[in-house]
Amino acid sequence: MDGCAFESEVGLPLPGTRGRLVRWFGFCVDECGLWAARLLGERNPTIWIAGLLFLILPLLLMKRIFFNLIIFVLATASSSTQAEAPNVIFFIADDVSWNDYGCYGNDGVRTPTIDALADGGIRFTNAYLTASSCSPSRASIVTGRYPHNNGKAAELHLPIADRLPWLPEVLREEGYYTALSGKNHMKRVNPREAAPFDHIDNGRSDTKGASRGGEANWVTLTQERPRDKPFFFWFASNDAHRSWDNQWERAYGPKTRAEDVIVPPFLMDTLETREDLASYYDEITRFDFHIGQVVEELKSQGELENTLIFVLADNGRPFPRAKTRLHDSGMKTALVAHWPKGIRDPGTSSSLVSVIDLAPTIIEAVGGKVGPTFQGLSLSPIFKDHSAAPRRYAFSEHNWHDYEALGRSIRAKGFLYLVNDRPEAAWQGPADSVRSDSHKDLVAAEKTGVLNAAQKDVFLAPRPKVELYDVAKDPHQLKNLAGDPEHSKIQKQLAKLLGQWRKETGDSVPERISVDEFSRKTGERVVKGDSFRGETPGESNDASDIDRSGPR
Repeated sequence: MDGCAFESEVGLPLPGTRGRLVRWFGFCVDECGLWAARLLGERNPTIWIAGLLFLILPLLLMKRIFFNLIIFVLATASSSTQAEAPNVIFFIADDVSWNDYGCYGNDGVRTPTIDALADGGIRFTNAYLTASSCSPSRASIVTGRYPHNNGKAAELHLPIADRLPWLPEVLREEGYYTALSGKNHMKRVNPREAAPFDHIDNGRSDTKGASRGGEANWVTLTQERPRDKPFFFWFASNDAHRSWDNQWERAYGPKTRAEDVIVPPFLMDTLETREDLASYYDEITRFDFHIGQVVEELKSQGELENTLIFVLADNGRPFPRAKTRLHDSGMKTALVAHWPKGIRDPGTSSSLVSVIDLAPTIIEAVGGKVGPTFQGLSLSPIFKDHSAAPRRYAFSEHNWHDYEALGRSIRAKGFLYLVNDRPEAAWQGPADSVRSDSHKDLVAAEKTGVLNAAQKDVFLAPRPKVELYDVAKDPHQLKNLAGDPEHSKIQKQLAKLLGQWRKETGDSVPERISVDEFSRKTGERVVKGDSFRGETPGESNDASDIDRSGPR
């Protein structure tokens, strides 16, 4: 058998280097066969054995070449699959707590699209934000860094340090078309010549009936994108941020009834609070509807299968004891990942996740290299096995948001441990929450002395310096176990880890911290200009120049 005949026997088209290698091995097989025939005819035992070896050698060579060819072909096929870069979309809700979706157990909220994406993807049940505050949270997602490592952006409305790359910029270098539509709330100290996204709009439209929730241009962008590039869309809704705009289209279905809402134990069960929650639910349903419109467009284009979709929120609901809190009602987020071509093991994952993990996950998924500034971990092991656990600890921050505050937390081993560096003041929630009917109901009940322990926590001052909760047994984090002898071991372990993280990442407790901008009683502004601003956490340590992630 000559080399060409051998190549034909393999049954594979082998051009170029592969073909030449196979033909060379075929020639070797022929020569070995001739030598074997000659030597086996000799009577000398030593020569006869040599002939036998020449007979066996081609079989070993053929086995080796077949093995290598199979590996080569599989690798080539894998490379071809990986070469088809996935599209990526973030759908980011504004002020929505983790358990206010149908797929997370709230039957009062209609979220059929998100529920369907969860059914076909991964529904994460232990995903956490780094800050329950709009712009610091979004900055963390886009840079893959903790708030105090983003510079002044640790606090609401302030800019991200100039040196840090943003996720869309990394993806643009990988050949992606990038667009942001809806709420932005992110900026640099000194904007670069090229904007971080190829396209930016506020999600509004003058078209009659267009959504006022920041979703008006999502479908149009999906339709009119460049078709010769993969895309990354940052679709950020204003739903469900106060105040409610009460816009409602028939396509959204029936509005939420007050009797169908779930009232958390730290709110009053009154008609006014229920109606407040119903309006909030309606905005979540609107958010879900417009995700559905984009999903249908992706289906029509044949792009849904290879589009990595993440659905999440920037912080908890805009109600007392939720938004801005380190507790789950403020810091835990729903997180749904959907990517039929890339998620091999869909299902419900209880793996611990931080939102700083999203950027590294996406960069890795598109075949890029995760740079040193990104502090998170890739979720790709969970895409292969939804029980995988690449992360052991999740850290979060509570910095200034309308009011003076500084707190830190760690989640690990089923526990939440937090330290409050400004325990003198209450954690009553942001100013828009203080102005809400739900908060006013709590104030009225406090005056009559009918609040339960969970409701009293809204006004508690001073607060405990340290809090510890067994989250599985205490999902609302109402029983503080700090100081309990039975939990002293886990408290010490988590305290040590939190301290290590703060030190390694350059966190700090400023002496002159930003103070209250609004009244804690009325929610009205009481300071003019920026005189309330102080030093931000990590600023004295140049934490924006520190890339260490701390324990993970």
